[in-house]
Amino acid sequence: MVKKENSVYLFLGQGGSSKHIVLNRLKEKFLPKETEEFNKDILYAKEISLKQLQETLLFLPLKLGKRIVVIKNAQDLKDELKDFLIKYVRNPQDQIILVLDIEKIKPKDEFFEQIKRFVQVCHFREERHLDVFALSRQIELKQVRVSLEILDHLLKQGEKPERILGGLRASWERKITEPVQARKKFKLLLQCDIAIKTGRLKPVFALERLIVNLCSAFENFSG
Repeated sequence: MVKKENSVYLFLGQGGSSKHIVLNRLKEKFLPKETEEFNKDILYAKEISLKQLQETLLFLPLKLGKRIVVIKNAQDLKDELKDFLIKYVRNPQDQIILVLDIEKIKPKDEFFEQIKRFVQVCHFREERHLDVFALSRQIELKQVRVSLEILDHLLKQGEKPERILGGLRASWERKITEPVQARKKFKLLLQCDIAIKTGRLKPVFALERLIVNLCSAFENFSG
């Protein structure tokens, strides 16, 4: 018997940036780019009524793919909504990806105990702020995808491309590295800086290419 794919996720913890990354992965997997804005709902537990939630979960996705419904601060849901969700998670809509975002549960929380067997639980730690130095560490670990996700987060938070390049340079200048490896890294940084300043590439594309090249460079030197 083929196991049915879980369509209800529980985000448990305070890792805001990590939650953002995992939610983006769900969107990439289930939402076509052209319909993303129509197939995603963000609800806040204290503001929604039972009727609103029920109606939202009945809406079918536009065109192909699925719909994603996120309930923020789900620990604050009213009892009647919790009772409804306890029943819903046992037989969820196939075309709806429901994400219950809970920052913290109380010991022996009855709602959590009732739903945990029927949902995909994703644990998140309270994390340090994602910054350029976190990006540098992931590049050194050759984690291309995670590095690109941190870059996307930094840019969306308003970080300037030149500050990202400066932060990477500062991070690596503090460490003792092989001269050949150091020259390779700083050459890639310089090429990226020139591509951005001359307008040859859009900053986001130049930075993405830089990260892919840097991860490849670390892989070559570690091999």
